[in-house]
Amino acid sequence: MLAGKNILLGVTGGIAAYKAAELVRALVKQGAEVYVVMTENGAEFVAPLTFQTLSGHPVYQKTFKLLDTSDISHTSLSDLADLVIVAPATANLIGKYANGIADDLLTTTLLATNAPVLLAPAMNPRMWAHAAVQDNMQKLAVRGVRWVGPEPGEVACKDFGYGRMTEPAQIVEAALPLVAEQWLAGRRVVVAAGPTRERLDPVRFLSNRSSGRMGYSLARAARICGADVTLISGPCRLDCPVGVTRRWVETAQEMFAAVDEAFAAADILIMAAAVADFRPSEATAVKLPKITGPATLRLELNPDIVAAMAAKKGARQVVGFAAETGDADAKALEKMKRKGLDAIVANDVAQKGIGFDTVENEVVVLFADGRVTPLPRMDKEQLAFSILETLFRA
Repeated sequence: MLAGKNILLGVTGGIAAYKAAELVRALVKQGAEVYVVMTENGAEFVAPLTFQTLSGHPVYQKTFKLLDTSDISHTSLSDLADLVIVAPATANLIGKYANGIADDLLTTTLLATNAPVLLAPAMNPRMWAHAAVQDNMQKLAVRGVRWVGPEPGEVACKDFGYGRMTEPAQIVEAALPLVAEQWLAGRRVVVAAGPTRERLDPVRFLSNRSSGRMGYSLARAARICGADVTLISGPCRLDCPVGVTRRWVETAQEMFAAVDEAFAAADILIMAAAVADFRPSEATAVKLPKITGPATLRLELNPDIVAAMAAKKGARQVVGFAAETGDADAKALEKMKRKGLDAIVANDVAQKGIGFDTVENEVVVLFADGRVTPLPRMDKEQLAFSILETLFRA
């Protein structure tokens, strides 16, 4: 996702500097070219050779001891960058940056760049809470500087509180929207994901095999492309995408209420959840004893969430999902027409390796105006971007 992007990584003098090595690996894995600028104190924690080896580029340290090339300076480094990340960002670095002090190569480059800047603060919790640090962060926020973290937990000095640097994978997630084309900026998107559970008793329920991965991937992709995203999630074990607002639900009726509330202020609804069609007519307050012989379970219909939203959508867009077995396109087409959807994403879950509880998927996007766009098998995180572009950028 970062292919062709040049990222300048500033490493300052904090114990969390060791995590910056993993951050370089993660950025390079995403396809970025990473150029590291270290402060003098940063080099006391991790050897520059480590970053040179991981990035494949020389490490820049001192303003007046640059490499023997005429075009390498604080201005050329700042011109090179599509994004600047500082991790860890110490209280000292934050203070100098906020107040326009440029006394080393990193701070000079920060003042010279026009690229987006992302800070990953890391310091003692009492330092983070200090009024001076918070004032400096607000100064930077007014100037458009972004940050991620710090996280709560025990820091190196054994104090506990907000001060730990955010993990490298999460820093990368926070960086992606800063370099991605923000073609969904200003759009408010609701994504429903995961299964629902319909209670039989305190320990048993009816559900399905949905992992929520496709819906979570769509929420992540929409956020990276600039949308304001609300994720309505049934029970699953996935981390909430960075920058996404998540609301937990369990039953279909709870999901209906949450989607209805969120969609009232949204432009787009993507109903990727696997909502149970039926629920038990009665749920007992105590565990049902095991019985012998046949048993009868009385069921009643759950509300059709996507159809209800489509019925009152107006100028808004409603997209459904259809997980079918055999003749998926025809079944999805009928479902789309019957429910009044703008589009529907169909996949044949009878195929091995795609659909429920898998990393990959293969779908066909059908539109109410008759367009049909097949999308080949790929990782769900990649597929999410293709689905969004097919739906809303065609």
